[in-house]
Amino acid sequence: MNLLVTASGDAEAMAAAQAGSPFILIAYILIFGVIMYFMIYRPQKKEQKRKSAMMSSIEVGDSVLTTSGFYGIVIDITDEDVIVEFGNNKNCRIPMKKAAIEQVEKPEGYEKQ
Repeated sequence: MNLLVTASGDAEAMAAAQAGSPFILIAYILIFGVIMYFMIYRPQKKEQKRKSAMMSSIEVGDSVLTTSGFYGIVIDITDEDVIVEFGNNKNCRIPMKKAAIEQVEKPEGYEKQ
């Protein structure tokens, strides 16, 4: 008899737990979504803003590092492209997309106006 009472009590507890499970599932999905936002989407947006600010600040004479790992000096700028001079050879000027620039360094003594 005691066995039947505990079995029916467990069935009632499981039924109560299953009734609340859709809300728990929705809560887990929301928590997972918030975690994904803070770990993936938000850092990407920050990086895009930083990169677009860097691209808009490029000027002639800046030292740049390309995504290929080459250092050079910006010679000319158009809307989407830049012409970069590499090395000491003044004839080594290569046009490239602005997106290929990874890092920009202003010349020494540069003061932003």
